Amino acid sequence: MAADWFHKKWGVPKDAYLECMTAYLNKETENGWYLCMLGDQIVGGLGVIDNDFHDRKDLSPNVCAVYTEEAHRGQGIAGNLLNLVVENMNKKGIAPIYLVTDHTGFYERYGWEFYCMAQGDDEPEQTRLYIHR
Repeated sequence: MAADWFHKKWGVPKDAYLECMTAYLNKETENGWYLCMLGDQIVGGLGVIDNDFHDRKDLSPNVCAVYTEEAHRGQGIAGNLLNLVVENMNKKGIAPIYLVTDHTGFYERYGWEFYCMAQGDDEPEQTRLYIHR
């Protein structure tokens, strides 16, 4: 269900999500996936992967696929998920973590800092890359 939800939001093949999620569930990686549920409905989510399709392969791991359903935005869901992933990764001794985004002003509210520009795979323009220490 989660792999299908992320696929519908971002267009990345469902199998790619399933592969990452299965590796996490099988304890093959510390990278994981986080969901906010309302009953049996996913209303928000994000993942942690090695690289979020950009040229800075040395900056890992990356938060990816941050999304909150439009009807549930403005309630702190993404912020709480971001704080949770930072806390969980820190407990595992994994810091810093990174993310790429075109948004400005949002991630800074949750302790993320602009780090550098990165070239996205098959993207014409560079995108902002953030760090959480």
